[in-house]
Amino acid sequence: YNRLHSSSEATERNKEYKSLVNSYYDLATLFYEWGWGQSFHFANRYPNETFAESIRRHEYYLASKLALSSDASKLKVLDVGCGIGGPMRNICKFTGADVTGLTLNQYQVDRGNELCNADPQLGTSRCRSVQGDFMDMPFGDGTYDAAYAIEATCHAPDRVGVYSQIYRVLKPGAVFACYEWCMTDNFDPKDEEHLRMKKQIEEGDGLPDICHTSVCLEAMKEAGFEILDERDIADEDYGAANGGKPWMLPLLPSWNPFTQRFQFNWFGKALTTYMLVLLEFLYLAPKGTSQTQIMLQKGGIGLGDGGNAKIFTPMYLMVGRVPLKK
Repeated sequence: YNRLHSSSEATERNKEYKSLVNSYYDLATLFYEWGWGQSFHFANRYPNETFAESIRRHEYYLASKLALSSDASKLKVLDVGCGIGGPMRNICKFTGADVTGLTLNQYQVDRGNELCNADPQLGTSRCRSVQGDFMDMPFGDGTYDAAYAIEATCHAPDRVGVYSQIYRVLKPGAVFACYEWCMTDNFDPKDEEHLRMKKQIEEGDGLPDICHTSVCLEAMKEAGFEILDERDIADEDYGAANGGKPWMLPLLPSWNPFTQRFQFNWFGKALTTYMLVLLEFLYLAPKGTSQTQIMLQKGGIGLGDGGNAKIFTPMYLMVGRVPLKK
């Protein structure tokens, strides 16, 4: 993983994206679930909204874009890049549809299905995870009635390639909706600080490269989708004047020792690292825990700074429809 990110060029990372993504999630999945929950994505928080409520609302909003019928129980929906399936389980309950999640990482498949079977309302008969590469999906043409991706296709080495695969497995008239990680119009590729933030996000989050919003939109069109909606959800009003909170707030430094934000100030960063080194020395934590934390922390700093500077968004919304005459 470190070797692939040692170069500023994305060529080798794009070529070896499967190794990059698998290595990253082998390292990061347990940290994510423990520190963030079962849904590995961001959301703005409205006034009086808890973190968990904001995460579910963000998922439900995307699901509402899929144009599912009022009786979705017979419809098949695909979650592209499902992680351990937090959004998949929430959207399955919200819509009533049959949901299949696709992820490259086998540990995530096993953990996702374990969590599905642990939910008495679900089980893998209603939603399940399967292992596969979203650049070469293990599904037949026209299998699904709808598809969505939440901050996942950013791991693809080629956006046209992944969107084309999604297009292939959807039925005519089906809708695909996604939240995409992108650089915005405020990003300046000649600004060293901007490049530092971009590199930290890529290295800390297992990404080959981060595209501009326009690149993703054009890739959707090239794959064959009719664009129904596209905009940056991060720019929308979340009620900041009344206590709403931006998506990147959990990643910004704080001196409150009772929040996870404490680790992002200079003292908290050092304290966290030394504590994990000590736990490794005492065999109370696996070897490499401290290095994994440093990697994830670096990504968090890049995300927080990039969000503050408005050069990066984790929620560029795109909604596309497969033409009826596919």
